[in-house]
Amino acid sequence: PDKAIDLIDEAGSRMRIRRMTAPPDLREYDEKIADVRREKESAIDAQDFEKAAALRDSEKQLLGQKAQREKEWKAGDMDVVAEVTDELIAEVLATATGIPVFKLTEEESTRLLRMEDELHKRVIGQEDAIRALSQSIRRTRAGLKDPKRPGGSFIFAGPSGVGKTELSKTLAEFLFGDEDALIQLDMSEFMEKHTVSRLFGSPPGYVGYEEGGQLTEKVRRKPFSVVLFDEIEKAHSDIFNSLLQILEDGRLTDAQGRVVDFKNTVIIMTTNLGSKDISKGQGMGFQRQNDEQGSYDRMKSKVAEELKQHFRPEFLNRV
Repeated sequence: PDKAIDLIDEAGSRMRIRRMTAPPDLREYDEKIADVRREKESAIDAQDFEKAAALRDSEKQLLGQKAQREKEWKAGDMDVVAEVTDELIAEVLATATGIPVFKLTEEESTRLLRMEDELHKRVIGQEDAIRALSQSIRRTRAGLKDPKRPGGSFIFAGPSGVGKTELSKTLAEFLFGDEDALIQLDMSEFMEKHTVSRLFGSPPGYVGYEEGGQLTEKVRRKPFSVVLFDEIEKAHSDIFNSLLQILEDGRLTDAQGRVVDFKNTVIIMTTNLGSKDISKGQGMGFQRQNDEQGSYDRMKSKVAEELKQHFRPEFLNRV
């Protein structure tokens, strides 16, 4: 029971600190008074005594207002016994564990139903990608997925600048309430065989063994996150063997023998494969409007074919 006692103790301490901290409007008075005093000193140095006298009166008025506001603050709820709520305990727990607190001021189902609108606030266009992503996340939250696998696994294909990374950041903020819940890995740094150990941890006896891997350590400390593998086609082939285990079993054992859980993560991989086909598929003028759907379908099939040529079938079947 000591963990529960520590949790309540820390929540009580946080509540006490909040009550003892002056409200923002009271701190604003200090800033205003400091500004008036600086102006008054400047006026005195410039021998503008009339302005200095006016500023002195303003300073006295601000000091009186501050004293009155401070009196109201201390006479307000300072004598009332503070109550530690379940929201505050959840906030302390989130800080300690890295598990986000969802402030369910509305039903999550309602929030998920308008997921496309929320994502479109930051990502312009990409209707088909956002629709497919939202539908998959809704299926996952509804429990229509293998409980052992990650919360979602996607490949975003397209040229640079179309919003692949921005959509990943937006998804992290939507799902977990914080853009910092995105774990981004540039796979161009893992092109060589010896760099694979940096991702999952060095074997015993090697340099960096106790530090943990860049991927496994971050997910272990922040299990609720979006993991972004940027430019996945540049990664060494050995990395895909570990990715298969993550996508299939939702877990991975690092070099120190610790099992890292990926069940609460969303896996996103971006690639520039098919960028030429996407660029060629853009028509112009009326031709683009009349054949937009047909052009999109042809472009999609070409990109899918190029992905099949580069990635193994067992890998593509899991995303």
